[in-house]
Amino acid sequence: MKKRFITLIAEDDEISFELYKTRLQSFNLDIIHAPNGKVAVDKVKENHKIDLILMDIRMPVLDGYEATKQIREINQDVPIIAQTAFAAIPEHQKVLEMGFTDFFAKPLDETILGVIIDKYKSNN
Repeated sequence: MKKRFITLIAEDDEISFELYKTRLQSFNLDIIHAPNGKVAVDKVKENHKIDLILMDIRMPVLDGYEATKQIREINQDVPIIAQTAFAAIPEHQKVLEMGFTDFFAKPLDETILGVIIDKYKSNN
């Protein structure tokens, strides 16, 4: 039996999460939702089989930067993709320096999302 690809989506905006979920249906993923960074960290602690994390940068309780820092203490290898509406070059550099694997800008571009999912699924 083929291993399921587990994707954690850390997104505080319910409409954005539903949009991701809809656009990711064709990839046959198991999706876990975290409505803030603290829940994302807790989900990673609970499930060491998460294959990919899509992490919003600006969330309540614990932002994406701090959540990523804490996740990296638990799991150095899981790809964490930053998702943010703030796509300026300095933000991109900061994202990579803070331990993220990759980066994409909101609003969500379905083609770019597909490339990212395919890239990390094929590495798994």
